[in-house]
Amino acid sequence: MPPRKLLAVFAALLLGAATLVAAPTQAQAAPNFKAPFPCGQRWTYSHHSAEVRRALDFIRSDGGTTNGTPVLASAGGTAYREYQAGGAGNWIRIEHGGGWKTYYFHLSAYSVANGSAVSQGQQIGVTGSTGASSGPHIHYEQLYNGTGQNIVINGSGLAYPGSYGSYHLTSDNGCSGPGKPFMTWGSDVRVRSTPRLNGSVVHTFGGPTSVRVICQVQGDTVTAEGYTNNWWAKLNSPVTGYMTNIYIDDPNAKLPGVPEC
Repeated sequence: MPPRKLLAVFAALLLGAATLVAAPTQAQAAPNFKAPFPCGQRWTYSHHSAEVRRALDFIRSDGGTTNGTPVLASAGGTAYREYQAGGAGNWIRIEHGGGWKTYYFHLSAYSVANGSAVSQGQQIGVTGSTGASSGPHIHYEQLYNGTGQNIVINGSGLAYPGSYGSYHLTSDNGCSGPGKPFMTWGSDVRVRSTPRLNGSVVHTFGGPTSVRVICQVQGDTVTAEGYTNNWWAKLNSPVTGYMTNIYIDDPNAKLPGVPEC
């Protein structure tokens, strides 16, 4: 082959290789994001048109109290604690890999250390109203390569209503794991560090909440709502601790199918 023709073929091969290298890669598939609040809870959501990114704001619509409810990682990743006094307040950024991130604004408290590896369904904070917020809610975002995306939960895109009450979402985040699932009933139900009335309060359920009970134990006798019971449920999710069986939505004083601790 003549040298000039050989050079032309070689140049064409180089151009083809460069084209292959320069071609844009297909977008990294998003994680299977789940709702950022506990299993079984029902929340309504809205979107403010002034938001820079495609955020949705969530408040409870199941009779429970928004303020103080655990905020859960909607997918696994690495969590970073952030603070912005005039905007997001206390907030968490989770890096999921492949260019995907989620943001959780206005937390009243953090539940993980900065830089912690977190799993889907793990509590990362507590719902609040810090920063530029008019009331307790979860401001939630999904981003890809720094750009806000329309929010997708369990593979389905959510609507973007301008006010609360039009659309609702029931969470299945954190529904799996050890323990038997139950619903609680009543309001302001306290979860304690021990099955004793003098045990420190680690959490309060504002309304009906899905919980997982890993075992039950006899402790202090509790009288409430016309019932008396000395059995306590040890919870695995959405928080860890003990609550009286009185507020577990089951007619039995000792829960069926739950072992003793």
